[in-house]
Amino acid sequence: MPTVSRPARRVLISGASIAGPALAYWLDRYGFEVTVVEKAATVRGGGYAVDIRGTAREVVRRMSLLPRLLAAHVDTRRITFLEPDGRTIGSLRPEQLTGGEAGLDLEVRRGDLADALQESLGGRVEFLFGDSIAALDDDGDTVHVEFDSGARRSFDLVLGADGLHSNTRRLTFGPEEPFHRYLGHAFAIFTLPNEFGLAHEAVIWNDVGRGAVLYGHAPADRIHGFLTFTRDLPPFEAFRDPRAQRELVAASFPDRVWHVPHLVQAMRDADDLFFDIVSQIHLPTWSRGRVALAGDAAHATSFLSGQGSSVALVGAYVLAGELATHSDHTAAFAAYEHRMRPFAELNQALATSGGTVVAPTTREQLEARNALLRDPEAVAKELATGAAQAGRAAHSDLSLPDYAGAP
Repeated sequence: MPTVSRPARRVLISGASIAGPALAYWLDRYGFEVTVVEKAATVRGGGYAVDIRGTAREVVRRMSLLPRLLAAHVDTRRITFLEPDGRTIGSLRPEQLTGGEAGLDLEVRRGDLADALQESLGGRVEFLFGDSIAALDDDGDTVHVEFDSGARRSFDLVLGADGLHSNTRRLTFGPEEPFHRYLGHAFAIFTLPNEFGLAHEAVIWNDVGRGAVLYGHAPADRIHGFLTFTRDLPPFEAFRDPRAQRELVAASFPDRVWHVPHLVQAMRDADDLFFDIVSQIHLPTWSRGRVALAGDAAHATSFLSGQGSSVALVGAYVLAGELATHSDHTAAFAAYEHRMRPFAELNQALATSGGTVVAPTTREQLEARNALLRDPEAVAKELATGAAQAGRAAHSDLSLPDYAGAP
């Protein structure tokens, strides 16, 4: 076991979703002085379900969060697929689709995971809500930070865990475009009244290049709606205009089939619409000077991989452990990237190898997927040899180092 150096290094973490609080937990445990800045006014609750699989399950066990997350498990039991005309094709259990393992994978609301991470800190970490980093000046010995609020402070290290469109990455590495790999889809997520009686299940309608989903975590008054569609170029013009987002999504779903019109109207009426594109981040390096990136800021896998939260939890554990082990941040950042990059890239690859199952982009892909779903024997063979098996391997590809202080 490596010898841990515990200098009282001051660390600023940008982002309080998943990777940020996980980083804060481990760094605080290793004796760092941690501050987290988050542009939102508070930890955001609720939200769609995220998965914790493979190596990430061991991370939350080491954080003593496993009992709480097991209690929060939403237990999706069935995913039903529909023909373009709305007829039912067949159903799968979630692990048949994701390559997960029944009884071992955790599926929790994103907000439940964020709350658990926040409460695990026990008030020991300083949070600056409603603020963001405006400027960074790394002089080689210290990072001088100016916040949007006008406050100025200095830190030994700055860690960006602020998501796919990371502000920390932009300030350190420049504009997002050179590192952004668009996967050809845009999507909208929102909630709507549960008039369908759905609980612990999802129903997915597809036509070529388009998908509509109803997803109920548990018996509740509201469920999640999801609309995704292919588009040759990212609709950047819609990002800052919610009305343009709604018009773009609606125009992509003229279909009068199944509940598609109902979903489009619910999307128009929703006060919690989240619109984005399906994409990944591929950087040549995850650090520069005294600034490093974690989670989606460093290696977004996209929702098509189903691994964003899991990879973020693992990366936070490794980055904090390497910083605790190495007194020199340069060596720590290099060791972190050496351990994590193969794991992150393997999970990024799941998005392109398995994404056509839930979002076929051509008539051939759609017909092949539907033919597979109609044949139970073919499904069983695919589970044994295909994308599901590759997913299982990717989820657990990294063995966690036993950094000092981990149980």
